[in-house]
Amino acid sequence: EGWYCTPDEAFFTDTQVTDGKCPDCGRPVQRAKEEAYFFKMSKYADRLIKHIEENPEFIEPESRRKEMLNNFLYAGLQDLCVSRTSFKWGIPVMAMGEPLPKKVFGHPWFNVGQDKMSKSRGNVFYADDMAKRFGVDGVRYYALSEMPYANDGSITYENVITRYNNDLANNLGNLVSRTIAMAKKYFDGIVPVPAGEAEPDPDLKAAALEAVAAFRKNMDTYHIADALEAVFSMLRRANKYIDETTPWSLAKDPAAKDRLGTVLYNLLESIRIAAVLLTPAIPSTCASIFAQLGTDKTEYNTLTAFGALEAGKALGEAEMLFSRIDEKKVLEEIAAETAANAPAAPEKPEGIAQIGIDDFMAVELRSAQVIACEKVKRAKKLLKLELDLGYEKRQVVSGIAAFYAPEDLIGKKIIVVANLKPAKLCGIESNGMILASGEEQVRVVFLAEDTPLGERIR
Repeated sequence: EGWYCTPDEAFFTDTQVTDGKCPDCGRPVQRAKEEAYFFKMSKYADRLIKHIEENPEFIEPESRRKEMLNNFLYAGLQDLCVSRTSFKWGIPVMAMGEPLPKKVFGHPWFNVGQDKMSKSRGNVFYADDMAKRFGVDGVRYYALSEMPYANDGSITYENVITRYNNDLANNLGNLVSRTIAMAKKYFDGIVPVPAGEAEPDPDLKAAALEAVAAFRKNMDTYHIADALEAVFSMLRRANKYIDETTPWSLAKDPAAKDRLGTVLYNLLESIRIAAVLLTPAIPSTCASIFAQLGTDKTEYNTLTAFGALEAGKALGEAEMLFSRIDEKKVLEEIAAETAANAPAAPEKPEGIAQIGIDDFMAVELRSAQVIACEKVKRAKKLLKLELDLGYEKRQVVSGIAAFYAPEDLIGKKIIVVANLKPAKLCGIESNGMILASGEEQVRVVFLAEDTPLGERIR
């Protein structure tokens, strides 16, 4: 039993509270009971190391496996304190004696161009907002096709629009639209019966079956972007097939009716194969394609050979899949929305007392590097930082836990008020204060990597 400070979300023992007030903020505290639980992470380190070393494919890609071993396990796992009992934590894991998963895949991240995505920088992409502009399938496709297997991907609005127009609108959408339209015009909306084979039919069929094999191989090894590229490579071959066979020219010759039917059947079957493969990535779009084809041959097991689409069946209603995006117009709209949602310019502060140069110089600002950082167990808002000023090391407690994780700060160079009187926060001594801006959104002031430690800042 002890005392709980609601504003600071901190727990104190009877020895820390002597007058019914929070020793940190001075506000009244209330009686509370807290039970602390420790998940003994260190207990499982040896087991994990042994399992990972004996099963090289347990963690993929290889870079993530090395990161887990070198940065966490070999260095020693720290016990995790869980200090709240009002809700349940986590999910059942290895710790219960259950079988381990067969594989853990450490996916990469999306950078905005070359920069990390960050709320404080204002360069965050929200999936819901993007879906309103590009559609859910458009966003899904970009995320899957632009995320490499082992390296971080890149996202910009320009790249999203380019990928959307080139792959979805042109390569896939235009192919489906043209093929369905020609089948309706020349065969009254009935899937034609293929008759014989001529050049370049074998190339198209081979490309389709090669796409099936490449898709499966890449999906089995988590190379999702490569799997999708195999399908769109086949779609580009199908578009080229149209240019090679010129169905509109065949339609002018009554004697070429059978050849025209074969060409259109091959295109419709190629589209069906692509839709089966693309269903995990763009399910709504592929459902529309199947409806337009009027087929129920939608399962992966229908891809063992070219020709599963049933001839003689009626096609469904034509439907636009993707409309081309006007890049200039959309980028202007996004810029206008960003400007409209930008925070208002701050009002000029009034009543600020002026100080002399001597007063300012009395505040000693020094450069320092964060060499260690961890959350304060009994205060959700606080981080405990170990700083290196070059000439000494010191401990500082800062209320920035809501804005930065410890790993975001370790190794960074910051500015510290070096001559501030020591203070205790949640019973932990703090010897200084780090510089940051903002109230609702706090931004730590970071220094250049080549800044010398302990350098006076004026």
